[in-house]
Amino acid sequence: PTECFLSQPEEKQESTVKAKRRKKKKISDVLQKSAPKPGVPADLQNLLTQHFGENRSVIEIEELKLSDSCFLPANDLSHSFSSYLKEICPKWAKLRRNHKEKKSVVMLVLCSSALRSLELIKSMTAFKGDCKVLKLFAKHIKIKEQMNMLEKGVFHIGVGTPGRVKALVEQDGLCLNSTKYMILDWNWRDQKLRRMMDIPEV
Repeated sequence: PTECFLSQPEEKQESTVKAKRRKKKKISDVLQKSAPKPGVPADLQNLLTQHFGENRSVIEIEELKLSDSCFLPANDLSHSFSSYLKEICPKWAKLRRNHKEKKSVVMLVLCSSALRSLELIKSMTAFKGDCKVLKLFAKHIKIKEQMNMLEKGVFHIGVGTPGRVKALVEQDGLCLNSTKYMILDWNWRDQKLRRMMDIPEV
């Protein structure tokens, strides 16, 4: 009889543990309740400080700080992608004409996935005109193919993922010396409601 009595509370304890596990909040539940906020320069500065804070000295962290003059006005969520680009880059036609360098782009757009890159390329048709856009992501495109394309042709806009852009820069396939604009797709959320900066690998 004592054995039966002892086994009953144990069963109850297990069931309460299981119930507690079920109630765990997912990041998507938390993010779903929060309204989308436009990204601001301070967000990027805080992210850099958090990321490098543990393994850099105070002086090195100071050197990482970007002045306000490095930033253009952020999209306040009222613009479409093309209208935002037109606002921040009114002299695009001139910049596009003057760009003759290979292995480089004037404007670099970073976003979280290949599918999002394709979406952005489609949505910038009103802005880009007849300039050449290069897809800089890993899905179905080998890095050597992208390096060959950059070497042979002149491209004005590059749209891609941080991982592939980093790999191209490290392998000397992409030079950033003539890049005038870097756009971060900060506000967009994926199916799990994560922004690009919520993904640890980024």
